[in-house]
Amino acid sequence: MRQPSHLTVACVVEKDGQFLMVEERDKRSGEMVFNQPAGHVEANETLFEAALRETREETGWEVELIATLGVALYNPPDTDEIYCRTAFLAQPLQQLPGASIDPDIHAVHWLDYASLRAMSARMRSPLVLACVERHRRGECFPLDVVFEPRDEP
Repeated sequence: MRQPSHLTVACVVEKDGQFLMVEERDKRSGEMVFNQPAGHVEANETLFEAALRETREETGWEVELIATLGVALYNPPDTDEIYCRTAFLAQPLQQLPGASIDPDIHAVHWLDYASLRAMSARMRSPLVLACVERHRRGECFPLDVVFEPRDEP
């Protein structure tokens, strides 16, 4: 029997050819891994709100969502867990002065594409680079592809 799915969001944030990434400890393996700012959607929160909150909490950056990169399902090896991840493209607005970073985040980095590719084995999941690749190919959709029933007339 499968465990309930995890509903998650992630933001690909690029500035001057550098991608905003977080370094965190993988809870299963104990290894340090890299990820976009990402996390679980909380109760009564929209996907947009979750993406903005997770980015702020994990990096101290305020961003603006500009596109939807897509939705992916991921079933990590050796587990029954299923993740449904909606990824957004965002532009950085400002680094928030004195922002408190989530204690699970070891470090925040701006990394270029070549560095990300070189560290591909250290990504939290295959979804991390897949989202960057979608962005680099221009595969994105308007934000309104994601909607809430309360948004409809």
